[in-house]
Amino acid sequence: MKFIKTTEQDSNYNDLEKMSISELLFNINKEDKTVPLAVEKALPQIEMLTEQIVLKLKEGGRLFYIGAGTSGRLGIVDASECPPTFGVPHELVVGLIAGGDYAIRKAVEFAEDSTNQGWKDLQEHEISSKDVVVGIAASGTTPYVISALEECNNNGIITGCITCNQGSPLALTAQFPIEVVVGPEFVTGSSRMKAGTAQKLVLNMLSTACMIQLGRVKGNKMVDMQLSNNKLVDRGEKMLASELNIDQKTASELLKKYGSVREAIKNFTNE
Repeated sequence: MKFIKTTEQDSNYNDLEKMSISELLFNINKEDKTVPLAVEKALPQIEMLTEQIVLKLKEGGRLFYIGAGTSGRLGIVDASECPPTFGVPHELVVGLIAGGDYAIRKAVEFAEDSTNQGWKDLQEHEISSKDVVVGIAASGTTPYVISALEECNNNGIITGCITCNQGSPLALTAQFPIEVVVGPEFVTGSSRMKAGTAQKLVLNMLSTACMIQLGRVKGNKMVDMQLSNNKLVDRGEKMLASELNIDQKTASELLKKYGSVREAIKNFTNE
């Protein structure tokens, strides 16, 4: 099968600068609607990778995302949201980006072209066969990501990927590839658009499904969330009030006493 970068094919729209704001927004939205359908087609692939991640996390391993540019930033966003949402340690899900932390805010020229830095970045975290590494690259051709996964494969580390082109070098390298083929972007080659949306949807699915499988959700509640601001404290109180059929004042007292929604429910039930 010939590899074709569909994300870089010419846009389905011409003369964008001649469109009104209304036309621009309508057509961008029209294109965005196709993304969930592309993700749906990849559900069997997403399931296979999720199963592998859950197994490794239950055995004490970690999940690493590694990418460049928009893809790397999306991985970092997903990783950084796991501790406050699910109460897991910061080192359980780790996001790495070509060019390091500076690249989160500003592009680092040629960082994604390195064929050895990705593996070096993983080694700084003492990567091992207990872990899972997921490469993220819309094009599926990013050397920083591909080379990192190649070294992981050589060292007995499970690898997955999220890409938006079928049959890409990255997908052929990963043991558990996820290919969400979104087609040409509204602005030709701008993979921060449909491809970025697709990657975010898949990342949401991976981390959320894994955390639920790890018991980090009760019913549909984030019982292990970190109470790091007033909004989350208020949310925790309301969870307790609903779950235990008590007033919010009592819920507030329980939350202060036990420090988390889960512990409050556990101890209230045992009292």
